[in-house]
Formats: sequence, C-alpha cells, structure tokens
Amino acid sequence: MPEPEEPPGHPLPAVTPERVLAVLALLVPIVAMLWVGSYDKLDPEAGGVPFFYWYQLLWVPASAVFTVAAYLLINRDEKARRAARAEKAGEVR
Repeated sequence: MPEPEEPPGHPLPAVTPERVLAVLALLVPIVAMLWVGSYDKLDPEAGGVPFFYWYQLLWVPASAVFTVAAYLLINRDEKARRAARAEKAGEVR
C-alpha cells in the first residue's frame, strides 16, 4: 500500500529518534560480529566450548532481540506519522 502524500507546507521529519534507535539496534549485532579482535580467543571456556564459539552463538538470540526492538521502534514511528498526517490533513481542510 503506497504512503499517503504529505500535506503541503509542513512535511514530517525524515529522521526521528525512533528511527535512529532502530538503526543503532540493527548495527549493534553487525559491529559485534565484524569486530573479530574482541572475541578471537579461546578463554574463558563455557562447558568446554572455547569463547570464540560460544560468543558467536550467544549473538544469535541477542540479534533476534535487537531486530525485534528495531521492528517495534519502526512500528511506533509509523503510527505516530499516520496520526500526524491525519492531524495535518484535518488542519488543511
């Protein structure tokens, strides 16, 4: 479904705190996994599994949590945008 047009004169901001937080939530797991030097070691072991492996496996559910947080933030932002559009559309008429 296409986005409704912005009312003339007062466009909504493209960058909002919710969107910034959503981007940061998505970047955290990416940066954590690309920064190999932070987990390129064997100790401490957990149940005989070297740190290198269990650290990466720990990020699988952690990444899911960060992704859900980003999804909820974007949904919150979209609801606020719809409400602002409806309010501005009411003012224009």
